[in-house]
Amino acid sequence: MDSTCTAFVGDIWIASGAPDEVRDTMRSFDNDRAAGALLVFDDETGRQIDLDMRMEEPARARGRPRLGVIAREVTLLPRHWEWLRTQQGGASVTLRRLIDDARKHQGRDPRTARDATYHFLSAIAGDKPGFEEAIRALYAGDEARFNVLVGDWPVGIRDHARSLAEGAWS
Repeated sequence: MDSTCTAFVGDIWIASGAPDEVRDTMRSFDNDRAAGALLVFDDETGRQIDLDMRMEEPARARGRPRLGVIAREVTLLPRHWEWLRTQQGGASVTLRRLIDDARKHQGRDPRTARDATYHFLSAIAGDKPGFEEAIRALYAGDEARFNVLVGDWPVGIRDHARSLAEGAWS
């Protein structure tokens, strides 16, 4: 599953999507007229991240590109190896695709959703009215109270917080 992020200028939600897409939107944004700090958050963790805003692409090294692939041992039964051998692209491609599909369809762990929401809100909404109570409701699993407490916050912050918290209530 590809990572996504969300950018805010002050209380205004300006972009969400793949880091490259958000970076392009941020480049076209008039920072001189911005009404607040430009903040970017990882949508999986809720933590603030930095995007490389340089226009030039770094020089490519010679040889095969590094994709972050890590070789490790996988132990399967003969019938699994037989099935993998028949798949287009080979065993590694098939296993990566199966894992990515499973991650997409798997619901977020409630603890992960709560923590991501907490990290996001701590960075951008710590000064908002009802912040502490909203965090207590989040960790108590009280969706209705959380929604009421964040209801008067700026729409971008409120909606993104609710989106991050979706998996926290189960």
